[in-house]
Formats: sequence, structure tokens, C-alpha cells
Amino acid sequence: MDVILKGRGVRITEQVRKAAEHKLAKIGRLEPGVRRLEVEIIEERNPRIDGSHRVEVTCDSLRTVLRAHGAGRDVNTALDQVVQRLERQISSRRGRLRNRRHAGPMG
Repeated sequence: MDVILKGRGVRITEQVRKAAEHKLAKIGRLEPGVRRLEVEIIEERNPRIDGSHRVEVTCDSLRTVLRAHGAGRDVNTALDQVVQRLERQISSRRGRLRNRRHAGPMG
């Protein structure tokens, strides 16, 4: 699984890279068909916006593309939100596939 990190308004440090790879490794375990994860970390400089860091992830799987975003005061909380949302998408996709398989040809 390839993890590609991009930063908009923020430098990608080694600490951020390790945290992102560690947290997104869970997605690779849940969905073994994931080939590529594009992670974009954005820092909002607008003081009116509550979550100053935003993380957007695009997950290229074998047959689908999953996208999620999260916002928080720091990169780690935004990453936690993204991982949680991707987990939910993967589990609901698995449930739909399972239901389709058990429904049979008349389903």
C-alpha cells in the first residue's frame, strides 16, 4: 500500500508522516485491496474556522474509490476522524456486498 502525503500550507515533518502511516495502516488491514492512499493535510489560517487543520484522504481500492475528510485543532485529531470515517465506509460497503451475495439471483 502506497501512502502519498501532500501538504498545503503546512510542512510534512517526519513526525506527521509516521503518525499518518501508523493510523492509516489500520485501513490497509481492514481492506486488503487498498493500493494507494493519498493524504492531503491543509492548514486553514482563517481565525473564524474552528478546526484549523484539515485532512482529506482518497483511498484507491481494487474496485472503488473511498474519500473522507476530517478537521481538528491538530493533525492527529483530524487523522483520527478520517480513519473513523473510512472504517465506517469500508464496513458498510462490506455489508452491502454481503447482502447482495446472500440475496441470490432474485434479490
